[in-house]
Amino acid sequence: MKNIFFTASNKMADLIHANYHLLPVIERFGIPLGFGEKTVSQVCLSRNVDENLFLMVCNVYSNAAYVPSGKTVTSFPISALTDYLLESHRYYLEDRIPHIGRHLSDMVKSYPRDKADIMTGFFNQYRHEVAEHLEYEEKTVFPYIKALDNGDRKTDYSISRFEKNHTDIQEKLVDLQNIIIKYLPCPEGSCQQNEILYDLFLLDEDLGRHTLIEDKILVPLVNELEKKAEK
Repeated sequence: MKNIFFTASNKMADLIHANYHLLPVIERFGIPLGFGEKTVSQVCLSRNVDENLFLMVCNVYSNAAYVPSGKTVTSFPISALTDYLLESHRYYLEDRIPHIGRHLSDMVKSYPRDKADIMTGFFNQYRHEVAEHLEYEEKTVFPYIKALDNGDRKTDYSISRFEKNHTDIQEKLVDLQNIIIKYLPCPEGSCQQNEILYDLFLLDEDLGRHTLIEDKILVPLVNELEKKAEK
């Protein structure tokens, strides 16, 4: 996929044709299919979606070299960004990871019990780590940001603690990919390994974009809020 940059005048349907990986992204914004010939601007207006945030996320997902400028980052409310990130959490925990888990359960049925248990245990550990990581953001980081955005800083917490503890939830995903690629040959007549790997690579890519948005966009925004609160 070539690097693409979208604008508000692009037709929404053209975004999907240009990068089908945006399908789950538009779902997180609450935008259903069936937008006809409407532009991005028209669809965002009709669905009460912040146009600048939507375009920024779509461009992050469609251009590996794109890092939003300061002007772009400050063009939408931080509450809209945290709402989007929360929807991303829901997508990972309620959709993608359970989907991969079901495929994995079917796949290991054809393997000896010891290998099946190792694979299942490894995946369940990964699922648990992701859930813990996202729960920390939802129960600690996002409430802090909301309070800060409302002018309330009655805590000694700071976004620098989030940066230091922002663990890499993709590392175990790569380990799981390697186990399947290197050590689990496909049984004759089966392509389940390929299907799971495809899902794992898509999830890995999505999580990478999610992490970039948090590190390069959310954290700088919160840093600015903290500076204002200290004045």
